[in-house]
Amino acid sequence: MAIGNFGTLITFETSDRRILNPQSFKREVSGRWATHSRIGKKPLRQFLGPDVEKVTFTIKLDARHGVKPRKTLEAIEKYVRNGTPENLVIGGKKVGSSKMTINSISETWDEVWNGGELVRASADLTIEEYPT
Repeated sequence: MAIGNFGTLITFETSDRRILNPQSFKREVSGRWATHSRIGKKPLRQFLGPDVEKVTFTIKLDARHGVKPRKTLEAIEKYVRNGTPENLVIGGKKVGSSKMTINSISETWDEVWNGGELVRASADLTIEEYPT
């Protein structure tokens, strides 16, 4: 069953053949503020506008669940290096108001077999809005 996707790069799904879903999904929406000092008074805050939205989550990549860990990590790394913006979709709805870029990936290689075959890994992704 499809859960969502990040462009064509990552398809989140759970089925009897493949499991790849976001875990510990966290979204941050904030504003930008300036603080102006005032003599004898509390600082005055001024709203400058919305800040870019940020999303972080973890994905587990396991060859036994139909995912190719090394191939998937290399594809994500390419997106990070190129700054390719894509839509993040969860449950059929776009997350955020703009496309997003993967700012960073932190990989953990959990299981490597004989010959260097990466069988199980996890990746923490940091994604940020790319307003146009």
